Amino acid sequence: MLLTPTLLLLPKALSFNITRPQNPNPQFKLHRHRHLRPGIRCASGVHTERGLEFESGESFFRHESATGRDLGVLGAYIYRQSKGELRVLDALCGCGIRSLRYLAEAKADFLLANDANDEYRGVILRNLGKVERGFGDDRRWVVTHFDANRILSECYLQRDFFDLIDIDSFGSDSSMFLRSAMSTLRLGGLIYVTSTDGYSSGGHRPVHSLASYGAYISPMPFSNEIGLRALIGGAVREASVLGYHVTPLFSYYSYHGPVFRVLLRVNRGKLPENRHYGFISYCNKCGDSKDFSWDELGQIHCPCEGSGSVVVTGPLWTGPLHCASYLSEMLNLAEQWGWIGNGVGTVLEKLLRQMLDESDPRLPSGYMKMDEMASRGKINTPSMKTMMSAICKVTTQEALLDMNQELLLGLVYNG
Repeated sequence: MLLTPTLLLLPKALSFNITRPQNPNPQFKLHRHRHLRPGIRCASGVHTERGLEFESGESFFRHESATGRDLGVLGAYIYRQSKGELRVLDALCGCGIRSLRYLAEAKADFLLANDANDEYRGVILRNLGKVERGFGDDRRWVVTHFDANRILSECYLQRDFFDLIDIDSFGSDSSMFLRSAMSTLRLGGLIYVTSTDGYSSGGHRPVHSLASYGAYISPMPFSNEIGLRALIGGAVREASVLGYHVTPLFSYYSYHGPVFRVLLRVNRGKLPENRHYGFISYCNKCGDSKDFSWDELGQIHCPCEGSGSVVVTGPLWTGPLHCASYLSEMLNLAEQWGWIGNGVGTVLEKLLRQMLDESDPRLPSGYMKMDEMASRGKINTPSMKTMMSAICKVTTQEALLDMNQELLLGLVYNG
């Protein structure tokens, strides 16, 4: 695959616009606020994140999204360590803070920062200018202003492939870019996708979710998990068209927005026999949730036999939301960088450890809140410490039972 910088590979028409944007002298005005999307405002000015100073200008920017950027940088650097190289395409870069962090922290060898709004060019150039740009074949970064699908398609046609493609879009728009992104990705590369479509994940716009993710979503109490599974499921569907399959490395939900972010590894090859692409049912009567495969569609029911109480969502991803080995590496790296430990980074550390706990492939889809469990059992809600202690005790007893059974079977076999 070609490693020539993107600037040299793009057609002349595109190269012209890289060096001479439609607005060659963008005016950088420090307005305190500006409407960027209906009902959304953001602060402009100078900010600092992980020691990096940058400007947000009039682009859409949220401090609360820093954790998602932390996770992306950690995941990207782990990839670079394993592959020895990292080429990044930030398809909707905004002010360029993610691009800057991929360059400065993940040590990206080359980065293409793209945003369709050329009014952001000045602030993007100033932010990325903190990293030496380089010249010719040694150029570290390039800024473009095209529709995300166009820049992805142009890179694919020029056989200019990337190791990581970040698609930080609004609403469910990321589904529009998935196929182009996967075509532009190196085999085994990473796609970091986003959704902020909380209405669909809550089952309020099932027709919209069907168009975006290919999933009809019904209202369920664990809508944050459903949003992540629908986003991964949409990627599974697009990957299968191209003959690829995807593996979630981590899945992150944040209440602000809300924001659903998933880092996926994309590989070519036959889809696994267990595709983890099916349906989830939820019983409004007893609160039970269960996964169903395609060949079990006619058997969806709840043991409590609640008439008309079962709702179904899908098809979507029903497998593990995280990869334990990848998260362990990210956790170790965060500790090496001083992002966690010694009383700092408690939020990030708690999040990574919680993801590790959730990566157990034996865990079913869905969950029940403790207050709901207590209400159904007609008891007072126990403390989190008491609940976790009871779960660990049961888990330990089951593990010992499994161990004893294995030893007994071994004795019988050897005898």
